[in-house]
Amino acid sequence: MHQHDEVLAAIDAYCRGVYHGDIGLLRSVFDPRAQLFAEVRGQAYFRPLDDYLAVVAGRASPASLGQAFAMKPLHIEITGEIAFAKVHCPMFDFHYIDYLSFVRQEGQWKIVNKTFTDVPVAQDRPAPLT
Repeated sequence: MHQHDEVLAAIDAYCRGVYHGDIGLLRSVFDPRAQLFAEVRGQAYFRPLDDYLAVVAGRASPASLGQAFAMKPLHIEITGEIAFAKVHCPMFDFHYIDYLSFVRQEGQWKIVNKTFTDVPVAQDRPAPLT
């Protein structure tokens, strides 16, 4: 599989994990040392991976709420064994914009850092994948 396709597969696993609240799938795509940083609804946000997964496990998933699956990558860059992706994750009445940093470890692309913010639904939607 080409590197671009491998990164897309990792992004797809991430999006499906978030959408379904599938902690096992999310854990498979994140490095266990990953950190998450954000600005959400005007508040700074920091979580180590296990704390983030506990939040995901403790909330209703977008799938369980009947929300349409509309998550998609907007931009991907790959240099050697590192990659960066900008991902649009609309859910819970917000358009979350996630910036995911990947490192290829033992042949698998793992998310080592996630930064994200939310944009209210009333604002313009992000541009398509570049």
